[in-house]
Amino acid sequence: MQGKVVVVTGALGALGRVVAEMARSRGARIAGIDHAPSQLSETPQRIVMGGVDLSDAGQAKNAVDAAAKHFGRLDALINIAGGFAFETVGDGDITTWQRMHALNVLTALNASRAALPHLAKSTAGRIVNIGAMGALQAGSGMGPYAASKAGVHRLTEALANEWKGKVTVNAVLPSIIDTAANRADMPKADFSKWVTPQELAEVILFLASDAASGVTGALVPVGGRV
Repeated sequence: MQGKVVVVTGALGALGRVVAEMARSRGARIAGIDHAPSQLSETPQRIVMGGVDLSDAGQAKNAVDAAAKHFGRLDALINIAGGFAFETVGDGDITTWQRMHALNVLTALNASRAALPHLAKSTAGRIVNIGAMGALQAGSGMGPYAASKAGVHRLTEALANEWKGKVTVNAVLPSIIDTAANRADMPKADFSKWVTPQELAEVILFLASDAASGVTGALVPVGGRV
């Protein structure tokens, strides 16, 4: 990742922080974007733009363009921004479906559309999205979330074909990620079977690297130990 300029959405979240810091430790310059306000100071290797609603196409374009202007180019976009809801179809609310679509699909779509013109100028333009293993077959209560992440999978495949030869577009499909929030929500689970943010970050950064130049349109499961 030495010398790469990488945009990380959801950069202030549990996974986003790990990915951004791991990339920075390997020589990348990071532009973080998040809906939450940022308290991080700017450094030569990092800027963080807080208070950005990536489900709004205009805000997404302004933030991505600002990152490209600040560093002079973009080499990779890692779309981590998103959300989760557990709600059955029959007892749930239509607004949950709309919220999951906005948080998971529209954020990735808008950031990608804004970044692609910049990434196409790079010699190694990369987009890495966050899908979900749970979207491959939805269980009870997973409908809104799984449907939105399935949308991310199809977005990944479509963009990979549309930009073949110019920008690679792949997605990682994690099982349950071992975060403090997930442990609090599922205290009786076997945490050893979950994928750690560090393990997931390694796969994400591989797909964002020069070594993954021949990989595009892939949906890569990560985790799910038995």
